[in-house]
Amino acid sequence: MAEVQKKRVFKKFSYDGKPLETLLDLNTDQLAQIFRCRARRKLKRETPVKHVTFLKKCRAAKAAVAGQVGEKPKIVKTHARNILIVPEMIGSVVGIYNGKVFNTVELKPEMIGHYLAEFSSSYRPVMHGRPGIGATHSSRFIPLK
Repeated sequence: MAEVQKKRVFKKFSYDGKPLETLLDLNTDQLAQIFRCRARRKLKRETPVKHVTFLKKCRAAKAAVAGQVGEKPKIVKTHARNILIVPEMIGSVVGIYNGKVFNTVELKPEMIGHYLAEFSSSYRPVMHGRPGIGATHSSRFIPLK
């Protein structure tokens, strides 16, 4: 007997109960009303020129691959880590500078309302190991074998 396979049901993304298509149609003031307080405050204040330029570059990169299926947009690099991710940026590929290199991140719907810096760590957590491993001046003498 052939078993009928269940079709996989993908969960539709929604932010505060609103689907992504609706979020794309909202203007800045309406978007600010559904964001959390920190993001709301950032949207209500004047947006720096650097952030507006970044958004224009994201739009241009997405428009360049609009007709092509399966293609990802060109990487848009930025040093501004305090840019708030808005629905218009979804699908863009961004290079976020962490102080040393640009980390490539593809923006997904789940990232809406977060900052770019959250997806590119600027420090490496300290891993403490045994004394003498990886250190030239260790606190404990380890004899050679």
